Amino acid sequence: MSQAEGTPSSQSKIPDTLDAARGSSSGKQLLETYRVYVVTWNVGSRFPENISLRQLLGLQDVSKESPESPAAHLPDIYALGLQEVNAQPQQQVLGLFKEDPWTHKAKELLRGYDYVAVKTEQMQGLLLSMFVRRQHVEHLQDIEAEFTRTGFGGIWGNKGAVSVRFTLYGCGLAFVVAHLAAHDHQLDERIEDYRQIIENHHYHVKRYREIYDHDYVFWFGDLNFRLQGGDSSTEVRDLLRDESQHEALIRRDQLYQVREKSQQAFQLLHERLPAFPPTFKFREGTSEYDLKRRPAWTDRIMYAVQPMNRQPGMQLSIEQCSYKSHPVYTISDHKPVTSDFALKLYPNVRAPGVVFSPLTLWRIGDENTVEYRKQAEFDEGPNDWIGIYPAEYASLADYAAYEYVNQAESPASSSDSNHEADPFDTPSHHRRGRHHHKNRQRLRRQQEANAQEQVRLDFADDVELRHGEQYLLIYFRSTGVRGVTSLAGVSGVFVAEKRHGSPHRTEYHVD
Repeated sequence: MSQAEGTPSSQSKIPDTLDAARGSSSGKQLLETYRVYVVTWNVGSRFPENISLRQLLGLQDVSKESPESPAAHLPDIYALGLQEVNAQPQQQVLGLFKEDPWTHKAKELLRGYDYVAVKTEQMQGLLLSMFVRRQHVEHLQDIEAEFTRTGFGGIWGNKGAVSVRFTLYGCGLAFVVAHLAAHDHQLDERIEDYRQIIENHHYHVKRYREIYDHDYVFWFGDLNFRLQGGDSSTEVRDLLRDESQHEALIRRDQLYQVREKSQQAFQLLHERLPAFPPTFKFREGTSEYDLKRRPAWTDRIMYAVQPMNRQPGMQLSIEQCSYKSHPVYTISDHKPVTSDFALKLYPNVRAPGVVFSPLTLWRIGDENTVEYRKQAEFDEGPNDWIGIYPAEYASLADYAAYEYVNQAESPASSSDSNHEADPFDTPSHHRRGRHHHKNRQRLRRQQEANAQEQVRLDFADDVELRHGEQYLLIYFRSTGVRGVTSLAGVSGVFVAEKRHGSPHRTEYHVD
């Protein structure tokens, strides 16, 4: 990945509108600007009950009643990376049954602005949650999560990295959140942590096997780099009070040194130098430095771009438009840091998929047939499945029911086992649907003259939907390899109705 090519100046002006940039004059694909908003915060094992996330997510000036009014400033993608999320054993057990509080709170706020939680990955206290605006969700391809443990020789996983990667509009994006070794004198360990993550982080997607194979990389977290030099905590604090000393201090930052000078780590990534005060270490509940540690810029957000992609003559680019801390948050000894990016994607690049036939009514208590047409280039996976979702779903984990497409190859049904496989690898509290049939007759295929295939799939009569509520279908292509999943089609909205004269079955869920 090129270190400088295709990257605008970090000091360039923040764009006011979504602009479009043409490639060569030969009528090639338009490039358009999309926005990515990245958050990193070491939350110090605290919970989010009594705080608002609106400022953290850049929504303090956005009206819920008319969220489209400042559309140019609403991100297309949110990446929420947290460290030291409460990972006590009892929380690990609860996590099997309940969404973690931070992801849940962010999801409930963002659902009002039409975002969907598409993937969450957690390793001990490291948490990464990805949210995408609804209009982009059906174009997500090859979603995959990965993790690397580095703390205590990789045994416990208190340090390391988790990541989520996916392909969107012809470009591969990787989001890596890391928590590296702490303390001033552990610089070599931080460098080694970085190298271990690079060496051990591998994906199972063609063309995007490693982190830096991606067209865009975002690397962020509590990286724990400190200041070079022998200043005391008090001396550093006093220097920070003199604004003229700020640049001299940040150029003594260990991350700046190893990235720009020695190039021992993170040398392929870029970062606008922080113009905000050090984000560590504070007395909890205040914005006063705790001088038990020297103030340091431990919490960072970096990025990289592979300018040429696979589209000849079409150069990708990225701009770090904002980079700031949020002192208003005082629950931990770190301040959160956010960065807003503008980057180019190919909006008309669409992966082949399926097109659902219109379905206006779902008869509760009856068998229902779903019909769709496979595009000629669509490569059906062995573990593909179709989920039924509430029309206003806020997470890809919130399906109401599902059915595997290839019945003969699907896992055993719930009548055979009490531990049914979950097609999206989600916590057990989301396993609301059931796989019902292995009878091949429930799947009917018909080849068409244009090399497309028409498919009819029957859902059983015991699918439990709520009377009068609206739903839709989502087709997932699943390779069965490490949970790599693509969305291949989304249906229109339909209404569920009970059979005339039959009692309505009430659905109960334990949250």
